Amino acid sequence: MTREVEGERLVTRHILEQTRRNGDASRRASIVSRKKVDGLDRQVDLLDRTVKDQTKSLPVVLAETLSEMQRERDGR
Repeated sequence: MTREVEGERLVTRHILEQTRRNGDASRRASIVSRKKVDGLDRQVDLLDRTVKDQTKSLPVVLAETLSEMQRERDGR
C-alpha cells in the first residue's frame, strides 16, 4: 500500500511538472506570436501611410509632368 501511494505521488508530481512546462511553453509562444503580429501591424500601418501620401501627391506629380512635357514640345 505504501508503494502504491508513493507511486501515485511520483506520477502526480510528474504530471504537475509537465503541466507547468507546457504552460510556460504556451506563454512563450503566445508572447512571440503577439510580437510578430505587432510588428506586422506596424508594417501595414507604414504601408498604408505611404500609399495615402503617394495618392495625395499623384495629382501634383502628374500636373508637373504634363507641364514639363508641354514646355518641351513648345520649345522645339
